[in-house]
Amino acid sequence: MQPEQILEMASKVAEQAEVYYVQSESTPISFEANRLKQVTTRESRGVALRIIKNGRVGLAATTRLDEVRQLVDAAVEVAQFGAEAKFDLPGPGHYPAVNVYDPSVEQVTVEKMVDLGNETIERLLAVNSELLCEASISKSAASVQLLNSKGGKASYRKAVMGISMEATLIRGTDMLFVGDSQSSCQPILDVTQAVNTTLKQLEMAKRNAGIASKAMPVIFVPQGVLSALISPLASAFNGKTVLLGASPLGDKRGQRVFDSKISIWDDPTIDLRPGSAMCDDEGIPTRKVTLVNEGVVGEFLYDLQTAGLAGTKSTGSAGRSLESLPSPSTSLLVVGTGNMSQDEMIADVKEGLLVWHLMGAGQGNVLGGDFSGNVLLGYKIENGQVVGRVKDTMVAGNVYDVLKDVVALGSEAEWLGGSMFVPAIYVASLGVASRG
Repeated sequence: MQPEQILEMASKVAEQAEVYYVQSESTPISFEANRLKQVTTRESRGVALRIIKNGRVGLAATTRLDEVRQLVDAAVEVAQFGAEAKFDLPGPGHYPAVNVYDPSVEQVTVEKMVDLGNETIERLLAVNSELLCEASISKSAASVQLLNSKGGKASYRKAVMGISMEATLIRGTDMLFVGDSQSSCQPILDVTQAVNTTLKQLEMAKRNAGIASKAMPVIFVPQGVLSALISPLASAFNGKTVLLGASPLGDKRGQRVFDSKISIWDDPTIDLRPGSAMCDDEGIPTRKVTLVNEGVVGEFLYDLQTAGLAGTKSTGSAGRSLESLPSPSTSLLVVGTGNMSQDEMIADVKEGLLVWHLMGAGQGNVLGGDFSGNVLLGYKIENGQVVGRVKDTMVAGNVYDVLKDVVALGSEAEWLGGSMFVPAIYVASLGVASRG
């Protein structure tokens, strides 16, 4: 049965109804221990039905489109116990032109993908034959269709290709992890960028260096920013967190909270990025949402329900799976760049730490902005030079304190996972603890 028929049936028993239909195909290829492990092709389709009946929300989902009556009955039953609806579904809308589909992604052959994986591993092993390498090469395409009883209707197709690699070097009890990844709505047919980044990490880690336990300057490369600072910020700008009174920024709109160098926005209208789309998962047109403007707190991210509860409008920020109700989320987070290259940052530090990746940073009081974690990959800086890899080292701080005193932002940013665009961040002082 087609989504239109599901909507027609649901509209007869509910005040409002919405059908969310997704059909996808994916081909992930994995390499493990320096060799091809698995080639898989998956296809799936499913539909979620959300209704408002007697003022309450009901949700049901299925992957069997021949069981429509059961789907509708389940949504009606759930609605008896659902939350009170604080929204109306959107009517017909005007959507931005956002290109997230390149048909040539689907035309990349399995043989080409296997070759890319083999090339990745061969180039890494050519530099160090002791490495144990893993790699993943994937392509996927999904069709999304949204329609509701208010006349709202949106559909788009998205294709994504991704590559990731990780190399492990084991020497006695010492384990070194290096790696990189890329993701795009266009074919990725050259692994040079990711390989070179991985080899750069490996080269910088040839020597170990001791580091003191004290407060010192810290440079977070883009991957380090992601692993340490992004999660607390994403939580703080989530409209549901604000609504619950749990966000430290909930009452700070219009106030300067961060260094004036800091500007952050969520912009799912950028072409050819996996996090982008013409509409969110409720059919609301997407737009650029400014979270921080030169240190001043701007908007928060809302879906329809949280916006209704907060007495505001949806920002087009709803995300969902088939089995879950929509909720606010970031789509494509962008941190504005600065005017200092990463090399210039390093040259400016007399004694400090270069953080590539933290492990476990999100285990503290994330809502309060606290982070602490082991430096899975990081390097000591001494007299403007990277002198070696640090081991048994932790960093801890609070994202709001860190971003109040920023020495510089990187002049170049990197795409991370297709959903973030982040520069390096150089902070004046952060607590470092080392057993060395």
